[in-house]
Amino acid sequence: MERELWRIVSDKITKLDRQVPMNRHTHSVGRIVRVYLWAVLHDRPVYWACRRAHWAGVRPPVALPDCSTMSRRLRTLAVRVFLDALGQRLCEGVTEGMIKRMDGKPLPISRHSVDADATFGRGAGGTDRGYKLHALWGCGPMPIAWEVHPINVSEKRVAGSLLSKLDGGGYVLADANYDKGQLYDHAAEHNHQLVAPRQKIGVGFGHRHQSRHRLRSVQLLEDPSPFGRALHRVRRQIETDFAGLTSFGGGLVGLPPWARGLHRVRLFVHAKLIINAARLLRPNRPAKRAA
Repeated sequence: MERELWRIVSDKITKLDRQVPMNRHTHSVGRIVRVYLWAVLHDRPVYWACRRAHWAGVRPPVALPDCSTMSRRLRTLAVRVFLDALGQRLCEGVTEGMIKRMDGKPLPISRHSVDADATFGRGAGGTDRGYKLHALWGCGPMPIAWEVHPINVSEKRVAGSLLSKLDGGGYVLADANYDKGQLYDHAAEHNHQLVAPRQKIGVGFGHRHQSRHRLRSVQLLEDPSPFGRALHRVRRQIETDFAGLTSFGGGLVGLPPWARGLHRVRLFVHAKLIINAARLLRPNRPAKRAA
């Protein structure tokens, strides 16, 4: 399946690279991104993709950059902008629906790692050390918004930044970690209703002011109409989103030993999200079952 995914990604890189000026560099930003994505697709370090012998079955770039060039150029803003534009190209023609989903995925590393950016925090079922991917998913193959932070950064704190990227109107479905009045109001400012269960269902609200948008969420989930029950079922799709991101060759199974430091982890996750988007766009992919 790697060759099938690569054809989709490579075609988008080629078309996008033609629009970016070379400036003073020997290697275009598209070539740097192409080499990096080839390494990430095969779960290999960058230096592996800098050798022509490792491009079997596909046409490699005319000239391959060396490892020091890759290390220097991958830190530049131009590469991040190119990856953002590549993700947007993969989402062309996608119309976002009314339903969005928001959650976080832990990216643990060894507890004994010397990575200075990795922290201890709440992971899957206990305490982990590492990072966390925070994502807001819609109908497209790429998340509407995503961020990577050390694992101890609160999901509530990152959620405000994700919600500010919303467009149109609709509902944002999340778990109880996002049950905070300010987030309901923030989502409402962007024409969306945040729907998240309370951590303690059935208790009173006390005497503090309650966001009317939070009260609407409680009404939907705790005194459910058929619409509220349907919304709650759709929230489970976020588990499918993250599972699909990890359950194929080349997916985000975990962080390899060479992805250490926040800037490298963010770059690695960005590449994996693009590869996953290509998987979702491949022509012979089985149709998704309706929610």
